[in-house]
Amino acid sequence: PLRELVDQLLRDLDPVFEARYSKIGRPSIPPERLLRASLLQVVYSVRSERLLMEQLDYNLLFRWFVGLNIDDAVWDHSTFSFNRDRLFDVSVHSVPSLTTGLRCAAASAAGWPRSVPSTAAA
Repeated sequence: PLRELVDQLLRDLDPVFEARYSKIGRPSIPPERLLRASLLQVVYSVRSERLLMEQLDYNLLFRWFVGLNIDDAVWDHSTFSFNRDRLFDVSVHSVPSLTTGLRCAAASAAGWPRSVPSTAAA
């Protein structure tokens, strides 16, 4: 269910990603993979990009979720950080479905309740 939720969110954001990335020049890390890896970092409490890249190097679950094949090279941590910073600028944060959707996906993966009952006295 988590992967299906993330797939739908990323499909909704395709126009945003298409507008942001140039077809010429050196290819960057695909934004869909950046977001998937960042979500894994939050859900599994991976402390740094360096440790996240290490997990992506040997953890088949992480590779599958991000969309990497077994023999695909993992990115350098500094390249990942640079591309992530470029992606998470103001224009992408202005898309409300991204932040809301990723928060829900992270909460769902962590097993948190979807709603919190009110404790205010009437």
